[in-house]
Amino acid sequence: MAKKLNLNDYLGHNMNCTCGEEHKTNLKIVDIDKNAVARLPKHIETLGYKNPFLVADVNTWDAAGTQVTKELETANISYKKYIFKDKELVPDEKTLGSLMMAFPRDCDVIIAIGSGTLNDLCKFSSFQLGLDYMIFATAPSMDGFVSIGAALITDYVKTTYQAHVPLAVIGDTDILAAAPMEMITAGLGDILGKYTCLLDWKMAHIITGEYYCKTIADMVKEAVEIVVEESTRIKDRNPEAIKAVTEALVLSGIAMSFVGNSRPASGSEHHLSHYWEMKFQAEGKKPVLHGIKVGIGMIIVTKMYEMLEQEHFNFTSLKERSFDYAAWEKKVNDCYQDAAPGIIALEEKTQKNNLSERNKRLTILEEKWSEIVQTIRESLPSSAEMESLLSCLGAPTKPAQIGISPQLVEDAILLAKEVRNRFTLLQILWDTGLSESYAKTIANLH
Repeated sequence: MAKKLNLNDYLGHNMNCTCGEEHKTNLKIVDIDKNAVARLPKHIETLGYKNPFLVADVNTWDAAGTQVTKELETANISYKKYIFKDKELVPDEKTLGSLMMAFPRDCDVIIAIGSGTLNDLCKFSSFQLGLDYMIFATAPSMDGFVSIGAALITDYVKTTYQAHVPLAVIGDTDILAAAPMEMITAGLGDILGKYTCLLDWKMAHIITGEYYCKTIADMVKEAVEIVVEESTRIKDRNPEAIKAVTEALVLSGIAMSFVGNSRPASGSEHHLSHYWEMKFQAEGKKPVLHGIKVGIGMIIVTKMYEMLEQEHFNFTSLKERSFDYAAWEKKVNDCYQDAAPGIIALEEKTQKNNLSERNKRLTILEEKWSEIVQTIRESLPSSAEMESLLSCLGAPTKPAQIGISPQLVEDAILLAKEVRNRFTLLQILWDTGLSESYAKTIANLH
């Protein structure tokens, strides 16, 4: 059994790290345990608030709204509420605008009753309004509870906006354990995605010199190990297992707030997920939970890392390869459609596909190839092991199981890297000329 997390070790003080940086989070309270809903009024009063604004959707209100309001009324805490009528919330301009318009000016804190999308909406709107916010979690479905960024969709592009962390995360384990199993396994998928994202981060450090903190990476690895060891009890909705998963998700978010961005928790597996999400939205398809897509993306990325470590390159030839910008731009327009202008503008700004910069990275790849191969081998469990773990809990492991076609798999491997200015395996594959062959190989497997 992995040791239990003590999240209080990271709260209420600055951490002088061996990486040379000072890490801190504004998160003040984490209460994930039995009967936490009864302690919510105390937490509100401890933080000095008088008139919270509760935000939920119809699903999360059914899960926890009655219990939350009963406790607030018993404690004589006045509140106002806004319940989205949508069963499938899309965090776009329209949804955010409706929330901002509903905000009552006499409220002094926003409390999101929910998890993923509601968290992002409340995080961003509270930041824009200059207010604090809290989370009353209803499902252990994702790791963004205390990340500093808010993932929203603007002009059809999934974009992470600067925001702030909540002051408190409250989760009643009885409520969390009663969440749909799909949401629980989504949280598992999001955590397992840390295997590949941490390796991406280390690759970026080796190849581009990007900042990397081993202490933070080890924090996240510990969270992953706890979730993996608890996985057999998750299926039974064991409250202690659900508590461990939720705390691991929160710890992952603390790691993000320590760094100031999502690097310790989001890599190429998330880029694939973001691409699929954008395509589903553009085609009017029912959205799939973020963590479910991340879990599938993690398996794909792991398989590609397994392929990469077997490669032998002629780096001289690789540096002579040209780049057909016009063909790339056409592919971007064909695949991203309404979102294409934003993708093209990002490339013009960041120059991820600049040949001179690519060749600099190839020089480092050549110099450090043995170290890179060793790092891959030491960092990842096998893709088969991860597939088995997820499938044993009834979670999808293949794109086709959630309606992702082989073509969509192929396009994501080719183009998902354009969604973010972040160095990951997808950029390594582009730099080494492997993107197209790997995309076709992986698409044919699924």
